[in-house]
Amino acid sequence: MDKKRVQGKLDELVGIAKRKTGKLTGSTHLQVEGVAQQVKGKLESALGQAKDAVRDAKKGAVAGSKRRG
Repeated sequence: MDKKRVQGKLDELVGIAKRKTGKLTGSTHLQVEGVAQQVKGKLESALGQAKDAVRDAKKGAVAGSKRRG
């Protein structure tokens, strides 16, 4: 699993916590910061998934060429 996926999930969770804390305390700034961190986390996670997919595709291509060759 790519490190970006792990970091992305962590950022998402921290963002959720910030957003909820901001809502409870009435801090619009903290809510906005939380949403931004959630979005950043989702993007990082998606990037990590893409990297994993490319890595898996490369492994499949190498394995396929070894079977044929």
